[in-house]
Amino acid sequence: MNKLTVFLTLTITLIAAGHGFCATPDLAAAKANYQLFCVKCHGPNGQGNGPAAATLKTKPRNYTDCKKMSTITDTTLFNAIKNGGASVGLSADMPAWKQGFDDDDIHNLVAFVRSFCKK
Repeated sequence: MNKLTVFLTLTITLIAAGHGFCATPDLAAAKANYQLFCVKCHGPNGQGNGPAAATLKTKPRNYTDCKKMSTITDTTLFNAIKNGGASVGLSADMPAWKQGFDDDDIHNLVAFVRSFCKK
């Protein structure tokens, strides 16, 4: 197989498996989902200081901490949102959202979360 065939086959396989990233994230939809479901723990500005944060054993991720966020891959963020924090070695307080969001919604949320880090 030539390189182009391998690339196309891999790309199609990843998309079919639900691991393809949205070409253009829908940040407006992600913001609406974030405000409805994530603000209570992560806070309106992504600082991990939402009203429910004080009730958790582990403080929610501060998305404005650019140094820390640069060490976390989009795949890890995606999996933490989809399958819960424990699935990627993070807090079990972070619930799995695979029943509430489809993969595109989660990719959009990852892009939105990244927007909190302003360098």
